[in-house]
Amino acid sequence: MHPPNRVPKLIATLALAALVSAGCGGGESGGTTDGIKLVKKDELTVCTHLPYKPFQFRDDAGKVVGFDVDLIGLLSKEMGLKQTTVDVDWTQVTSGAAFKADKCDLGMGGMTITPEREKSILISEPYFDATQALLVKKGAYADLSELKGKKVGVQSDTTGADFGNENAEKYGYEVVTFDDSSLEFNAVKAGTVDAAINDNGVLYDFAKANPETEVTAEFDTNEQYGFAGLRDDANATKLMDKLNAAIAEAMENGEYDEIYKKWFGTLPEVKG
Repeated sequence: MHPPNRVPKLIATLALAALVSAGCGGGESGGTTDGIKLVKKDELTVCTHLPYKPFQFRDDAGKVVGFDVDLIGLLSKEMGLKQTTVDVDWTQVTSGAAFKADKCDLGMGGMTITPEREKSILISEPYFDATQALLVKKGAYADLSELKGKKVGVQSDTTGADFGNENAEKYGYEVVTFDDSSLEFNAVKAGTVDAAINDNGVLYDFAKANPETEVTAEFDTNEQYGFAGLRDDANATKLMDKLNAAIAEAMENGEYDEIYKKWFGTLPEVKG
């Protein structure tokens, strides 16, 4: 008795596996626009960690919007691409892992430019000036000197966490680390922590929406934000150059100011 012929079944199984594999990415893989290779055809894919309002967050309809989204939108519009956002752990952006794994073309997230990050990822020209600030319940604490024996929240893998940890011994507070900003800020609101340290832009936005909290101090850390990409890669560098050029043009023609006012309610301060 001959063994049953399993070839047709094997072919069918392999074909089904290939079909499932092709569909896992949620879109057609690969593509080239303006001589630049993209993770997905006809799309500019951007990694971030949500939420970080007003830089990137989901609106009531579930759409990802924000200041960073609009700035990268200058590039996606110029290149005729659909802009999509992928929500990942923040360390995947700052370490460069998301780019090495072809999850995205660019990274955004109100990311402070630091020497350490420049060793791991490609970073755009600065596009935003920021500093660290202190969020508390209204009328609770004026500054770090009043937080001895208290709990202070920080967000993991941020310059706010670095600042908070660096000053913990000096002011005698306990650092509590959160994975994302919304958990950190709402912990202040709930009284789980006594204060939170993070970038001034997101803290002012939270306090505006939650008037039982307030920002009582800023710390002059002289930080600037940049967008992220794959380091030491000619293709990624070409894409980043186009993003730098698009933002520079927007700063010249006034479009940057319009986007800034849309999300912050004022025009950017002119330093000098």
